[in-house]
Amino acid sequence: MAINDTATVPAVVLTDDAGHLLPIFIGLWEAVSINSALNKEVTPRPFTHELFTDLMGRFSISVHHLQIDSIEGGVYYAQLVFVADGREECLDCRPSDGITVALRANAPIFVDEGLLAASGQGECVSEMVDLSTFLQK
Repeated sequence: MAINDTATVPAVVLTDDAGHLLPIFIGLWEAVSINSALNKEVTPRPFTHELFTDLMGRFSISVHHLQIDSIEGGVYYAQLVFVADGREECLDCRPSDGITVALRANAPIFVDEGLLAASGQGECVSEMVDLSTFLQK
């Protein structure tokens, strides 16, 4: 969560081995869903992302990977890459949805190297707290 004097905004911060940071600002419910996926939480009733991954499992569709590949006007764009019947299919998605689905499917998350190098910043990260800490307040 990015916190400053005027607002609290959830963010996912992606990193690479070189230490580049890519904060992607998202909605609160998306943050809760990503946090749930990271913690391998199982809810009594499936949320949308759980329903989606359960449906894929029933039809033998797997997530190959998530590719976050561009930014336009401050909006990040991503593609979920699926494998079904030996062929790959790509679906456009919001990075927050793609991250949640990829985490639930244990699929890798990739960021275009040029995008990470150009957009990856660290200055705002020092003022962030993790979601669990924020929710305990």
